Amino acid sequence: MESKVHVILSLKRNKLFMLLCFSISAIPLGYVLHLERSLSDTHVYEYVSHGWFRDGAKWDDVDRRFLVSYLEGGVGEIKVGDDHGDVVEVEVEEERTVFRDPDLAGNSSMGLVIDRPRNRLLLVHADVIGNRFGALAAYDLSTWNRVFLTKLCGPGDGKSLADDVAVDGDGNAYVTDAKGSKIWKVGVNGDVISVITSPLFTHKGWYENLVALNGIVYHPNGFFLVVHTMSGALYKVDAKTEEVKLVKLVGGGSLRLSDGMVLVSERVVAVTGVPSGRMVESKDGWETAEVVGSYRGPAHRLATAVTIKDGKIYLGYMFGSYRFPKKWKHIIAQAVFQKN
Repeated sequence: MESKVHVILSLKRNKLFMLLCFSISAIPLGYVLHLERSLSDTHVYEYVSHGWFRDGAKWDDVDRRFLVSYLEGGVGEIKVGDDHGDVVEVEVEEERTVFRDPDLAGNSSMGLVIDRPRNRLLLVHADVIGNRFGALAAYDLSTWNRVFLTKLCGPGDGKSLADDVAVDGDGNAYVTDAKGSKIWKVGVNGDVISVITSPLFTHKGWYENLVALNGIVYHPNGFFLVVHTMSGALYKVDAKTEEVKLVKLVGGGSLRLSDGMVLVSERVVAVTGVPSGRMVESKDGWETAEVVGSYRGPAHRLATAVTIKDGKIYLGYMFGSYRFPKKWKHIIAQAVFQKN
């Protein structure tokens, strides 16, 4: 019971609090049950897990599997066979844990990204309860041996919450700090190259900074895009000069309460959060951008991850539904966006 209380308190203090309150506080139980019993109108992968919370989810096209990160620490795989075509809902085998890093016991596994040219998985680890530790680790995708472990922050460094990660063409990783409003740049061999900060990362009003920098993606034109959860600000950061620019949102759309992000094309990104998904497009190299589509999935599950499988966008959801005995049913669902 004490551990469950700690998890709840951590949600209130960190990146999940506002999203959690918004998405589940006002949803009647009967409606939740209705959502659970109804078939989705999009393609859904179901998988059975031993944990209630899942954070990141990425599709591994080479090994035909989804890789998911555990808030209790660790990474699992959900093997998927051939494309199911027009089948709406597919029952998938039980999630299989591929590793739990014993050196990081007690920390949550957060954002993850597949670095295919180097055959490795980059995974963020964080202390979501006390915000006193953060790290980035790389693991070999074939053996799951750890390639490196880089400490990003510790007890003497102030409050931080290492959250999401992106990787560039040279293997450099960029890790967002959802509490301290900064980005760590980590080299291909695990050395911390720099810490990127900017006055633009901090917004007026304490409530606008409860959850700061979150989802991040690398763009092949030499910059990365990162979203600020509470304010909805979108930034363009040059990977070499580390210059930070605010992307101007046009058209009246908002990115408030955003979480994970994936690059769909050079002009389009998909973003999760509340609502479940938003499609964002830029026609001028990400000087400006517009929210051009949205998708509303099962709000009570809370979309935190987004990935691309076979050209389709899929969302990973944080909360599972109880499945007797002592197991949880999770979903990864295709998002079909409606034009705004």
